Amino acid sequence: MNEELSKWLERGRNNKKENKKLLKSWEKVKSLDTYFHPAHEEVFEKVDCLQCANCCKTTSPIFRDVDIDRIAKHLGVKPSEFTSKNLHIDEDGDWVLNSSPCLFLDENNYCKIYEVRPKACREYPHTDRKNMFQIMDLTYKNTLVCPAVNVMIDKIKKNIN
Repeated sequence: MNEELSKWLERGRNNKKENKKLLKSWEKVKSLDTYFHPAHEEVFEKVDCLQCANCCKTTSPIFRDVDIDRIAKHLGVKPSEFTSKNLHIDEDGDWVLNSSPCLFLDENNYCKIYEVRPKACREYPHTDRKNMFQIMDLTYKNTLVCPAVNVMIDKIKKNIN
């Protein structure tokens, strides 16, 4: 991870309490999309996820059945074989990876199954979703994983407050 991204990730981890309180207060801001979506576009014009890949190194996406079927087909295995070797059901009842980093992450931070990756990976860090005010808990968790989310929150704070 480059130094700037590392700095932003550390900043998010150091500001856990402040971020949690702030994002909790944003749950009441129904127009939050008007702040997040432009910030998302602006930040990801500059941030190269390949320089970081912390999400792939430290967390697991949720694998929906359709994701499992698509990936298994791509790998030429049965869905049951893919799940038994690589996934388990977590405390929320979701299929997740058995371990981190992701088994599909290569040494250059590229995804070996990029074209068929899970929906959760395609949408990560979920900062361009509709009704952002509904996923502030998830957004808070992502401040601990994704430096780009911290940059967005910093930008939005200046506009909202």
